[in-house]
Amino acid sequence: MSNTDCGFSFGIRSHRLLTKSALLCTAAVVVTLLSGPEAVSIARAQTSATDAGAIDFDINPQPLSQALVSFSNAAGLQLFFNVDIARDIQSPGVRGRLSRREALKRILSGSGLEYKFTNATTVTIRSAANAQQPPTDGSIVLDVIEVTGGSGGVITADGYVGKSSATGTKTDTPFIETPQSISSVTEAQLEDRKPQSLLDAIAYTPGVRVNAYGTDPRYDSFFVRGFNVTNTGVFRDNLRQPAAGYGIFLTEPYGIEGISILRGPSSALYGATGAGGLYNVITKRPTMTPLREVEVQYGTHDRRQAQFDLSGPVPGTDSFYYRLTGLGRLSDTEFASVPDDRVYIAPALTWRPDSDTKFTFLSEYSRSKSGGNPAYYNDYYGHVSPFEAGDPAFGDLVHEQGRVGWEFERRLSDVFTFRQNARYSIQDIDAKYVYAYNGAQHALDPTLVDRGSGYDVQRLEAFVIDDQIEAKFSTGALNHTVVNGVDITWAKYRALAGSGSVAPLNTRNLNYGQAIATPDLTSRTDQRQFQTGVYTQDQIRYEAWTLTVGGRHDWVSTKTDSTDLTNGAASSLDQTDKQFSGRVGLSYKTAFGVVPYISYSTAFSPNVGWNKTTNAPFKPTTSTQQEAGVKYLLPNANVMLTAAVFNIDQENGLFYEVINGVNTQVQRGKLRSQGVELEAVASLDNGLSLSGSYTYTDLKILEGPSTTVGKYVSSVPFHTAALWANYKLPAGAFYGFSVGGGTRLIGTSYGDDQNTIVNSARVLIDASLRYDLAALDPKLKGTSLQVNATNVFDRRDTTCTSGYCYLDPGRTVIASLKYNW
Repeated sequence: MSNTDCGFSFGIRSHRLLTKSALLCTAAVVVTLLSGPEAVSIARAQTSATDAGAIDFDINPQPLSQALVSFSNAAGLQLFFNVDIARDIQSPGVRGRLSRREALKRILSGSGLEYKFTNATTVTIRSAANAQQPPTDGSIVLDVIEVTGGSGGVITADGYVGKSSATGTKTDTPFIETPQSISSVTEAQLEDRKPQSLLDAIAYTPGVRVNAYGTDPRYDSFFVRGFNVTNTGVFRDNLRQPAAGYGIFLTEPYGIEGISILRGPSSALYGATGAGGLYNVITKRPTMTPLREVEVQYGTHDRRQAQFDLSGPVPGTDSFYYRLTGLGRLSDTEFASVPDDRVYIAPALTWRPDSDTKFTFLSEYSRSKSGGNPAYYNDYYGHVSPFEAGDPAFGDLVHEQGRVGWEFERRLSDVFTFRQNARYSIQDIDAKYVYAYNGAQHALDPTLVDRGSGYDVQRLEAFVIDDQIEAKFSTGALNHTVVNGVDITWAKYRALAGSGSVAPLNTRNLNYGQAIATPDLTSRTDQRQFQTGVYTQDQIRYEAWTLTVGGRHDWVSTKTDSTDLTNGAASSLDQTDKQFSGRVGLSYKTAFGVVPYISYSTAFSPNVGWNKTTNAPFKPTTSTQQEAGVKYLLPNANVMLTAAVFNIDQENGLFYEVINGVNTQVQRGKLRSQGVELEAVASLDNGLSLSGSYTYTDLKILEGPSTTVGKYVSSVPFHTAALWANYKLPAGAFYGFSVGGGTRLIGTSYGDDQNTIVNSARVLIDASLRYDLAALDPKLKGTSLQVNATNVFDRRDTTCTSGYCYLDPGRTVIASLKYNW
């Protein structure tokens, strides 16, 4: 932060001593499309706002604070004001097609308050009496303001354009000031594209590889900059989510309000992360203004889903806010043995006793039912047959998970802020599966396919807590934002497994659905891991320069017990690891707003789980990165442009390979990824929003099996590109309609690490159409119809990953009917 920063996330720049009032600036009701503040340098703001056309406003008479929230959402502006000055004031509201300035003037009519644009998208509201008494020392005095974007990485966004988040620095920092490649998937993007999985949500972001394993609703497995981040890179609300075996925490897209993406090694603050970076999934939080929404969906594979989202102040209180989000789904998939059913409920509560304190309780329960083996039998190397590898008679995978946690934030003084984030989570998995392979039966009769069965019962428990203290101060001409912290992760993993034989599949007379016995559980693995990390970071600003320096030391102890349940034989192994991780980055903001940067970062990730290929615990994964780039947030335009080049070296990464027909986790020696990323996101006043990206990735194996050294890692395309655009049609014959379309290019890659198979390039087309029924009849206000389609032309190419081949997911079409009030 610059020395314009104070309080939780931002503050006031003055070359003289900051006044007491300015230093007290720690809170505001800051509401954009998502909520949460953007770090703003008030004294530097030299561009006055202009009204970019009129907007249709429909804000009822109501308490002023709520009216301002509604205005902020409608106008796409950030509002900063003292909660106390708006208390007990009623606003007359505003209706009609007006400029932003005129609408705000009417909302404030009779309140004794006035507004001031501090830049093109930020408005400060204060009492007229205070505004008429400027400070005598030259500093700018603001009322106490309240911040909502601190602990969990909540994104400040304007439509598709994410502006700032605590992801990346653990302090609310503008993306252009973070010396590392960072992106976001905002609430507006989620609403337009209606993703049905985490993979759908991130498909248009740079450097990401989704659907490398075809259709697989069991978990969200994906690659970033060529590296698998499934086990180490998916965070929730800025906290790590440990993963092992089938125990990978699922993300329900309807339960989140955004995703912040930090690419590249990031252990300097976060501890256990991989080379690809981290994806911070942000849970929906209580809102200050009432939100009520119900929605039903129907789509491909008889997909039926109903969902609701309720939020707002707790009745009869002025400091409690609630949110309750839930859904139920019944759905088939392209596999007869794989459903995609889910029940999800997520209560949340926020307590704001005063402008210096905030406590948010977050919880979730879900039960999902999918299949143990969503794949097709490969009849020969590099070829997908039309026969399912699984069997509906023995193929259910039931996944239950629960989370409960909190975020606490307390401003202690003009300098210090304390935060604590914590979460306990648990998963129970019951997985039954059948797999197919070419064995003795197939050798005797090619029309038969050998099959086996497996039964896994797993539990993963985890508790994560992160305590941090933030300090903002100056030393001479240098302005500091320092965060010091300690976080602890405790994980307990239990896996019981058994295997059996199954009658071969007769490809001439298919015998799916016959009774299959459940195998006895013959092995048990118990693993406990305890990790402690101590970290510090200083963001040092001098004029247009920002130097970010951070370091962290981790201590990890892992105990693994293995038991043969057939004879009681047991073994135990204790493992300890420790590692220092760091990041240093330098950026410079030019006079015309372009921000070039360079950075160096490292990562260290202990792995929970058992390496079945070596009969030993997985080794820690380590990585280093050098990155240079440039970022540009266009002045007076809601457009963000970024570019980056990178070099990453990783050792002992986790990957999946099919061994004897079973998808198995393995570790590889040393990999090197080099590449280029470009990204553009925009939401314009003419109703057009878009996000586009291009990535070139060159990922080679430097150390590993002799047949793979010098080769390219499988299923990592050299070129990927994506472009999504959504246009809200203006008043006229098609008023009420919004149309969207997207194109995703997946370039050529190799299908195995020996580079003997080539995955061809392909282009996939997505589309959406939305209609606001209020345009048809004002009585239908709040009701909308929407249709979303992915892979419109149903292109089903083969993708081979680690030598096993899958079909790309086919076309899906989902229709939605939503009502909010």
